[in-house]
Amino acid sequence: MATKRTTTTWVDVRAKLADFDRAGLLSLVQDNMYAASTDNQVFLHARFGLGDDVLKPYKIIIARWICPDPSKNQDISVAKAKKGISDYKKAIGQPEGLAELMVFYCEHGARFSSEFGLGDEGYLDALVRMFENALVAIENLPEAQRQPLRMRLEAVSDLCRDVGYGVSELLAEFGVNG
Repeated sequence: MATKRTTTTWVDVRAKLADFDRAGLLSLVQDNMYAASTDNQVFLHARFGLGDDVLKPYKIIIARWICPDPSKNQDISVAKAKKGISDYKKAIGQPEGLAELMVFYCEHGARFSSEFGLGDEGYLDALVRMFENALVAIENLPEAQRQPLRMRLEAVSDLCRDVGYGVSELLAEFGVNG
């Protein structure tokens, strides 16, 4: 005897979407997805390359969570900061955009830690991992795009030298910073 399936899957949704005409599908996307949340809007803008700077909303997310405003008593969240990068990856995931966001994360995390003396082990570990990921991402870019990002990471390394993040060793491993 066959058991009745109780969970709905993408296959079920896709079958229903096939019944929509073009106008109905556009209406569904506009009314129920685009208007439903700014996250959906940011996703669609990035996916279709709309706007002057598709990275800007993702940078705002990263900066807010990795480098919060202490005067506003904002919390730090490495996970929410990284979500800005993973959301961009889902939306469009262009290698140069991913590398830019990773370097941006490192710049802001290092600046925040240096400026406010943050020595939280989890925060610093996440910063070192992101630094390493940024180096790998940069190495996968065409040579012309590598140098400006490498120079920015060298500045991060200089900023971190006194705090001891272990970034200098990563730079040496990837041939950055002499």
